[in-house]
Amino acid sequence: MVKDIKRAYEEYYQTVFGFLLGITAGNYDLSEELTQETFYRAAKNIGKFRGDCKMSTWLCQIAKYVYFQYLDKQKRHREVPIEAAMDAAIEEEIEKNYIDNEAKLNIYKKIQQLGSPMKDVFMLRLSGELSFKEIGDVLGKTENWARVTYYRGKQMLGKEMEQDEREK
Repeated sequence: MVKDIKRAYEEYYQTVFGFLLGITAGNYDLSEELTQETFYRAAKNIGKFRGDCKMSTWLCQIAKYVYFQYLDKQKRHREVPIEAAMDAAIEEEIEKNYIDNEAKLNIYKKIQQLGSPMKDVFMLRLSGELSFKEIGDVLGKTENWARVTYYRGKQMLGKEMEQDEREK
């Protein structure tokens, strides 16, 4: 079993970290911490993995649960303003991409305005780099649902971006 979790860690670390980076709005340190907690819990429960989904999907489900537990603890202690979280995410992403700052900020604002589950699908697809099948599994939906939700969100973003361009 130890060999299995070691192999899983080596093979899926980037996937889990990317997934968490997406749902934490780009918070690198928090994503790193939650990734470690995810693999710790996976090691404790590797015997419960039945194999009826991909290992990456199972690990991302654990990561999502770990993240929700983290949020619950934070709510009990203090509220974090969404503006602060968005600023941190945007700063981190700007360093990684070649998109100009204003366009990137505008895109992330538009994505944040989409609301769940469309926002969740976008963040998992763009930051977590998950397939539509994996997104569907993580969110408890079908692959087709994930595709349609992403496509509709993309259309909405496109229309809003065009409208913004016309207003300038």
